[in-house]
Amino acid sequence: MKTILLTGFEPFGGEPLNPSWEAVRQLDGQRRGDHQIRAVRLSCAFGQALTELEAALAQHQPVLVLAVGQAGGRSELSLERIAINLDDARIPDNAGAQPIDSPIVADGPAAYFTTLPIKAMVAALREAGLREAGLPAAVSHSAGTYVCNHLFYGLMHEIGRGRPGCRGGFLHIPYLPEQAARHPAGTPSMSLSQIVRGLEVCLDAALHHERDLRISGGTTH
Repeated sequence: MKTILLTGFEPFGGEPLNPSWEAVRQLDGQRRGDHQIRAVRLSCAFGQALTELEAALAQHQPVLVLAVGQAGGRSELSLERIAINLDDARIPDNAGAQPIDSPIVADGPAAYFTTLPIKAMVAALREAGLREAGLPAAVSHSAGTYVCNHLFYGLMHEIGRGRPGCRGGFLHIPYLPEQAARHPAGTPSMSLSQIVRGLEVCLDAALHHERDLRISGGTTH
């Protein structure tokens, strides 16, 4: 059976939890067609997150990786298009590191694009949102310069240099309501059940897109 790897982060920035991990852990062990989902919790720390990701890739040998991270202040499920080769931390990570204007990979390209069909995934989310309790979604053109972008870039670098059968990308998600309640009035949030449902829709759309391309003889990139 093929494996889908979902990653989420530990809490950071004074938050008591991280919705990325709370969501992906709900799907650990589940199946989507002939694929099984494995969820892994990563440290919110530059360098260490990539070390843990590489270990998870080696262990599970996934054909699809969707990394998930918290983006407090966003109101929708944001599928990231591009990861840039830059660490520029507004706040220290959980290990106390705060890199400024530092490359993630010294000799790496300036950026990597996701290899997931993000427009098809956004369309599926919006269509599902019309039938269900709302799943606002959009393509994002900036994953920031903190640990989320660091992980996204590292994931695509790893895939590009030796995992041709694997596709990957990154999804930013809003705060949970209990987190938003601790922030200024009007801070956006999304329920855990909506986020989990959004993950299911994203994965199904990616797998469906792959099947369509295989049938038509196209490529996934």
